Amino acid sequence: MLTAGQQLFFANLPAPRKPKQPKQLLRASRIILDAEAAAAAAAAYEQPALFDVDPDPEVLRRLATEQARDWTYRTDTIVFEHAERFGWSKRQTNQVRRSLKMLQILNPGANTIRASEVLRLRRHDADANVVSTLDVLDAAGILIDDRVPTIDRYFDGKFESLPPTMRTQLELWFDIMIHGSRTPPRRKPRDPATVKIQILGIAPIITDWAAAGHHSLAEITTDMILDALPAERGKRHWAERGCRTLFSILKGRKLIFADPTRGIPLTDSGESIPLPIDTDTILAVLNHEDPAIALATSIVTFDGLTSGQIREIQLTDIIDGRLSLPDGRVIPLAEPVRVRLAVWLDHRATTWPRTLNPHLFVSLLTAGRLSPPGHQFPWQKAGISAQALRNDRIIQEIQATGGDVRRIADLFGIGVDAATRYLRVLDPDLSKGLDREG
Repeated sequence: MLTAGQQLFFANLPAPRKPKQPKQLLRASRIILDAEAAAAAAAAYEQPALFDVDPDPEVLRRLATEQARDWTYRTDTIVFEHAERFGWSKRQTNQVRRSLKMLQILNPGANTIRASEVLRLRRHDADANVVSTLDVLDAAGILIDDRVPTIDRYFDGKFESLPPTMRTQLELWFDIMIHGSRTPPRRKPRDPATVKIQILGIAPIITDWAAAGHHSLAEITTDMILDALPAERGKRHWAERGCRTLFSILKGRKLIFADPTRGIPLTDSGESIPLPIDTDTILAVLNHEDPAIALATSIVTFDGLTSGQIREIQLTDIIDGRLSLPDGRVIPLAEPVRVRLAVWLDHRATTWPRTLNPHLFVSLLTAGRLSPPGHQFPWQKAGISAQALRNDRIIQEIQATGGDVRRIADLFGIGVDAATRYLRVLDPDLSKGLDREG
C-alpha cells in the first residue's frame, strides 16, 4: 500500500475487465455488413461522362482568373514550394496556378484529377504548363496517372481489328517484350524502340493472315511465313526478327505446337558503310557559341558517347576530370572537353543559379525539374546528329588500330558484331563493299 498526500493507491491490482459486447443477432449483423458494402460500392462508383464537350476557351480563361479558389489551400503551398525549390519564374508559377484553376472549373467537386484531363488543357490554353501542373498534383496526392505509353497506343493501332485469339497471342508477346518475363523461358525487357520496329515489320504480315481467314497464329506454317516476307532486304530483316521473337515466345508458353520460324535464315539488314564527317563541319560545332552544343559535341567527338549516355550524365559522375559511366567504365576526359566543360558549368550556374536538377545538361524546360533534357537537346539546334559524330570517332579508332575489333568493342561499349560493321571502311575501294552488299 502506497500513500501520497491525501490519496490512497493500491499497487499490483488486476486490470478491470472489459464489459462484454452485447450479442447481435445474425440477421442484424448481415444487414449491417450489407449496408457497409453498399456504402463502399457507392463511394467507389464514378459516374462516366456521356460525351465530352470542349468548353469555350475564352470563358474558361476568364473563370480561371475570377473564380475557383477552393483548391488553393491544397495546391498553392505546393506550387510556391516547387517554385522556390526549383527556381521557377513568376510566369511559370502563374501558368501552373491558372492550370489548376481551370481543372477545378472543368471538374467541379472532384477529389482527384486524372493525368489525361491535365493533358487536355492544351486544347483550351496553349500557354498551359502541363508537366509542372502534373508535378504539383502528384505532390498534393490527388493525381491519378492514367496516361497510356506511346508504344501501347502504337500496338493497339496496328492490331485493333484482329480476331480475338490472334490478338490475345500478340498481347502476350507484346507484354513479354516490354516488361520481360521471370518465368521460364525467361526474357529481358526490350527497348520500346526495338519493339516498335518489330511491330512495324510483322504488322502487315499478320494483318494479311487475318484477312485470309486465319484466327490463330497456331495455324501459321513455315511456307506461309516465307511467302509473306517482303522482298526488300531491310524490311525483310525486321519482319524475320519480329516473327522469330513472336513465335519463339508463343512456343515457350505452349500456345503453339512448333516454331515455324525455326530453320529460316536471318537476312542481313543491308546496313550502309559508315562514313566520316567533314572536318570543317566538326570544327564548326566544336566551337559553337552555345556552350551546351560545344560540350556535347566534344564529348562525342573525343570520347564516343551516345546521345542517351550524354543525357543521363549527372554532375556527380565527373570527378577530377574523369567521367564514370553506369556500365562501370571510367573515361579520362580530354583537355578540349575539360575546357568546354568549365565554360558550360559557368553558363549553367549563371543562367539557372537555383536549379536542383542533378544532370549535367539542363534546358529551359528541365531547369525547374529533376529530369534529363529531351532527346533532341542540343542536337536539333546543332544541326548534326550524335550518331554521325560517334561513327566518325569509331572510324578514326578503327583506322588507328588497324581493325582491332575487340579493342573497339571495349572502348565504345558495343558488341563485336556492331564493331565488325566498321571494318568495311578499311577497304580501299568502298565500291567493292557496296557491290558485295548488293
